[in-house]
Amino acid sequence: MKRYEVIVIGAGPAGLCAAIEAAEHGCDVIVFDENAKPGGQLFKQIHKFFGSREHMAKTRGFRIGEKLLEDAVKAGVDVRLNSVVSGLYLDKEVVVKNKDHIEHYKGDKIIIAAGASENAVAFEGWTLPGVMGAGAAQTIMNLHGIRPGKKVLMIGTGNVGLVVSYQLLQAGCEVVALADALPYIGGYGVHAAKLARCGVPFYMSHTIIKAQGSDCVTGAIIGQLGPDKKIIPGTEKHFDVDTICLAVGLSPMSQLAKMAGCRMENNSAKGGLVPVYDEFGETSIPGIFAAGDVSGIEEASSAMIEGRIAGITCAYQCGYLSREKAENEIKIQTKALNALRKGMFAPGNKGKFTDKTQENIQISSNLREKGYLRSQELERFPGVKHMKGIHPVIECTQNIPCNPCQDACKRGCISVGNEITSLPAVCPEAECTGCGMCVASCSGQAIFLINEDYEEKYAAITMPYEFCPCPAPGEKGVACDRSGNAVCEAEVIALQTSPVFDKTNLLTIKVPVEWVNEARFYKPSEDTI
Repeated sequence: MKRYEVIVIGAGPAGLCAAIEAAEHGCDVIVFDENAKPGGQLFKQIHKFFGSREHMAKTRGFRIGEKLLEDAVKAGVDVRLNSVVSGLYLDKEVVVKNKDHIEHYKGDKIIIAAGASENAVAFEGWTLPGVMGAGAAQTIMNLHGIRPGKKVLMIGTGNVGLVVSYQLLQAGCEVVALADALPYIGGYGVHAAKLARCGVPFYMSHTIIKAQGSDCVTGAIIGQLGPDKKIIPGTEKHFDVDTICLAVGLSPMSQLAKMAGCRMENNSAKGGLVPVYDEFGETSIPGIFAAGDVSGIEEASSAMIEGRIAGITCAYQCGYLSREKAENEIKIQTKALNALRKGMFAPGNKGKFTDKTQENIQISSNLREKGYLRSQELERFPGVKHMKGIHPVIECTQNIPCNPCQDACKRGCISVGNEITSLPAVCPEAECTGCGMCVASCSGQAIFLINEDYEEKYAAITMPYEFCPCPAPGEKGVACDRSGNAVCEAEVIALQTSPVFDKTNLLTIKVPVEWVNEARFYKPSEDTI
């Protein structure tokens, strides 16, 4: 039997961060993961992360995974892949199946970072080929380069459903609709807005009734839910689709914690059955820790910090850190974690309806129900100012833990303030140079550069663009509003690409000046308005 000071189960964001912290402080660390590649969910996450510079905000998930792997190698972490941990016992004995043989390991400290599994929902035809989890579709697209289908219906409007739907569009799929039993969109409004301006409709208070087809999915039927949560007769809607994606939540993979004898609790706010743990991630069994989604479903940024706290604590308990140094390092990490857990999407607000921002501004009900803001609603938010010359317009209207736009602007045109969940504000006294760094750095693609004085009767709008192929300067098409409706003719006047933009192209279009506050997306088209 082999012995290690720290055994980490799971090589996802939480597990890798825990292993790095423990190893960098001197611990002998081994990590087991059942997958062929380490990194967990990070390597299929092609979108930019939220948070701050410290949380690696505006960095795409797979790049964060690459950095963590690099750091793990430098720290001397032993990562064992294709290794299924099938047992964890009271005396911290770990049973691992690797290919065709079984191995036993003992750890002074065990960190369980096994992540979560996708939930499913049963309905008529749910076992047909073509019905899959949203995470599975994301894996097929972003890891294997295969489109999961041509026409897709997404069930669920949490961040997973919203992000994967957008990535389906980027892969060339048609997302016919998103449906959710909730009366309002569960994920970030900026994610929903990206879909709405592409013309994707939302059906709130709707659920799936049936997947049609005999050998595979050929269609889907959804229906509206009444106050009694039953389908209202006559509200059925049919879609011709070949794929139905389910984004109906995640469940912590806490089986190993239960097997080890950790005290457990069924906590719906955390996603289901989770181990009880303290502020350091330590469970009821001394020396066994939980970090990441296995301890409660949150964003990857929170999982990474939880892993770091667990790794630092293990290093302290193993004698590699003084109490004072450990407390100081954990204090820094805890402060960062608490910052991420604020705002209307904080874990403590899960299931609660918030109608005002922390600045006491009325939140758009249209955004929460249909995925887009009405033009007249924007005027009440601090990111929208009317000024001469080029200037940013920020359509981020919810308290999300994110502030890379503030760091991106070296002229001080944008301010978020000390509270990371505060709404970004445009500073009218500062001079915008039109560099576009704020547009490229916005993880929610919610910043636009506006120039109402571009030409007589014409305005210029610079927007983020992450579709292929990219339009070329001189091309003519149509500008769409926030709901995806074509509103006017548009001409591409510039396309900026740069390594510093990290694959977010800056597309500048010319539109009639009367549409400058409406046009938010460009579609190539042979037809004109």
